[in-house]
Amino acid sequence: MKITTTQEIADLDRRAVQEHGIPDQLLMENAGVAAFDVIHREQAASGSGIEGCDFVVLCGGGNNGGDGFVVARELLSTGARVRTFILGDPEAYGDSARANLEMLREAGADVTVDPEVTEVEGALDACDAVVDALFGTGISRKVGGKYRVVIEAVNASACPVYSLDIPSGVNGDTGAVMGEAVWADHTITFGLPKRGNFLYPGAERCGRLWVSHISYPRELVEAEHVLVEVSAPPPLPPRRVDGHKGTFGDALFIAGARAYFGAPAFAALSHLKAGGGYARLAAPASLVPSLGTIAPEVVFAPQAETPAGTLSRDAGDVILALSSRCDFVVMGPGVSLNEETQELIRRLARELALPVLIDGDGITAVAEDLEVIRGREAPTVLTPHAGEMSRLIGRPTADILADPIPVLQDAAHDLGAIIVLKGAHSLIGLPDRRVFVNTTGNSGMATAGSGDVLTGTVSAMYGLGLGVEDAVRVGLFVHGLAGDLAAEAIGADGMTAQDVLRWLPEAVRRYREGYGHPWGGGLPGESLHPTKGSS
Repeated sequence: MKITTTQEIADLDRRAVQEHGIPDQLLMENAGVAAFDVIHREQAASGSGIEGCDFVVLCGGGNNGGDGFVVARELLSTGARVRTFILGDPEAYGDSARANLEMLREAGADVTVDPEVTEVEGALDACDAVVDALFGTGISRKVGGKYRVVIEAVNASACPVYSLDIPSGVNGDTGAVMGEAVWADHTITFGLPKRGNFLYPGAERCGRLWVSHISYPRELVEAEHVLVEVSAPPPLPPRRVDGHKGTFGDALFIAGARAYFGAPAFAALSHLKAGGGYARLAAPASLVPSLGTIAPEVVFAPQAETPAGTLSRDAGDVILALSSRCDFVVMGPGVSLNEETQELIRRLARELALPVLIDGDGITAVAEDLEVIRGREAPTVLTPHAGEMSRLIGRPTADILADPIPVLQDAAHDLGAIIVLKGAHSLIGLPDRRVFVNTTGNSGMATAGSGDVLTGTVSAMYGLGLGVEDAVRVGLFVHGLAGDLAAEAIGADGMTAQDVLRWLPEAVRRYREGYGHPWGGGLPGESLHPTKGSS
């Protein structure tokens, strides 16, 4: 499913009207009816229903307000008591919004223009549900004045909140909270989802996200120029019943240092736990006896080391020779920032002829000389978090977090690499500027070693027969799913990388069995966010 910018969705709306002859008023009607359908379903599920209940519909001065008028009319016709408040200027409405306002008034609705804030607050205190149709996706400045007071009152209410398109106050392009924003229980977005529905912190405000295509033709829904989309990875190839350990991937892990025992063990073991067949670990020789006690299934290749207990430059030729037996290389987990070891990593990045995934300290090493990445012929995967991305591209972390997608697109294109920008809803950037948004995972995975488990999961997906791009997408999804299963079993608090590792086999099993339903029922799944009103 494509994910748009606000400009892209505006262009698609225009094309729907001008090129496909779909009246703008019909699009607005479809949007409002789709939102009403979700409200009807969810109110019924909660046991409160619609008939006889009190609804507050908050409308702004743009088309989002027009969508709200349709919802209010549908609620009214179903037997609800509806109070509609217009906080914008009705004179600014376009033809479609104005027509829907007139129909709402003709239906005998209670409509108040430019209400006192105290009147809205009183209505919110007495209602059963709120429909938020204040701003939509076009907000570009901080929320202030009566709008902010009303949004704060919505967030303080105890009743369910349904936001139309995006919670009011969330930037539709970046997910930024513009001073204050609605905490919705459900968000119904129209045409296609917007970047702000998926990027944090705005994504946290959406609650459960629903998508209605509002009768867009498939040509628009699948528009090729929209380069960002939800990652719905492909199925895994069937596991060969006559396969041997070499059939399912022979991966080499270049990892570990005297202070880092967990990183190499988690990386190599995750390859095996996710279905890979053979994991070789090139680590400093002095670490191997200890690592062997925690990862006995791994095949060790003890390497020359520095006095500090890190990989020596003298290990380079041995590792390059060893790589000739393998299919895929993971490099960097826990190798340290030792200068000699960093030099070794840059040499290996330049000379390894296999697909390589570089993580952790390996990213710091190649950031010193990006030509070792640009010059590679075999595929390269980089898996930075925001801080590592900052070192990689020389931009402040805050800038990356403020608007990560264009930053990721530029970096992946420039380096000719697949880059996984790790975080809540991790982003996968490809050299052709396409970006996939991963939807699995939770905050319990924000713990040391979790990224190391991801590296082996990706290598396992490659070993199971996927191409590098698909291996990254499936690996990220499965890794997040393992984390979700662990959180479901033991809770997100106190989760460790070992818990994610432990749930990998079950995650792969469920992925194989449930492929095709990454959203559950074909609809976007629930965000794992705090209770409405928390911060």
